[in-house]
Amino acid sequence: MNSVVSSRRNRAALTRPCAPAFSLLCAVQHHETPHSIPLRSLFPNGRPLIGMVHLGALPGAPTWGGSMHAVIERAVQDAVLLVEAGLDGVMVENYGDVPFYPEQAPPETVAALAVCVREVQRAVPVPVGVNLLRNDAPGAVAVAVAGGARFIRVNVHTGVMVTDQGLLSGQAYRTLRLRAALGIPVAILADVWVKHAIPLPGSELAQAAEDTWARGLADGLIVTGVGTGRATDLARVATVKRAVPEAPVWVGSGVTTQTVRDVLAVADGAIIGTALAYDGMAGRGIDPVRAAALVRAARSVA
Repeated sequence: MNSVVSSRRNRAALTRPCAPAFSLLCAVQHHETPHSIPLRSLFPNGRPLIGMVHLGALPGAPTWGGSMHAVIERAVQDAVLLVEAGLDGVMVENYGDVPFYPEQAPPETVAALAVCVREVQRAVPVPVGVNLLRNDAPGAVAVAVAGGARFIRVNVHTGVMVTDQGLLSGQAYRTLRLRAALGIPVAILADVWVKHAIPLPGSELAQAAEDTWARGLADGLIVTGVGTGRATDLARVATVKRAVPEAPVWVGSGVTTQTVRDVLAVADGAIIGTALAYDGMAGRGIDPVRAAALVRAARSVA
């Protein structure tokens, strides 16, 4: 189709009234971009800080301890501590389920994660997110529906990455269609060259960012370091922002009290886990002293 004709049709579509049955499509049509959930609707006050709730092993995982009560109690405690420290949101993740299923998590994991998300959502007044490791985006959408989460993280939304689980391929086509079918306003935050992974030879960061945003229809992008707790190269963040200047770009690993000011001078938000945990070790629970210190440092950004 001629590009000029296509552009005119797209602009014309923005002016059409929408039927109530297509509320999610309306959200797409009435924004400046084709993305349906603007992150500013979840986090209206500046650059959000999202604290990680790293769950213990869930049923079926090799290190499962046998008590959902203990997992839930710890999750709620961590979430409350994060909010009391001043974090703007929390993200619940099945961190203890190593080794992770590459894509489709089993039913027991999805069910347990949904229960944990629901209990966290009931305990805190901030938006709650979910990440279903390693790359089960449709499962994360289902958890969000059942648990009341407002956003999800997807490690490989488009393209292909070489990971410790093997080759992971993006499933944006499934994730977006499921979200539309369920009619839920859950934002999708997608990694660009996610941690614990490498891109295929010949891949370019800027092109990956453009594809994730414009073709994968992510609502926000995440840039990370090479692994959990590892610093993110801010030059890579700048590259992504230049490639898609209209996209919110968050940093997803390695943010510390010492670096948060520099990170937020470049990025539009940050997801923080390791630096908030006791002894700076992910999965050990939230240290309220560390969490409060990081928030104070972040709020000092002009």
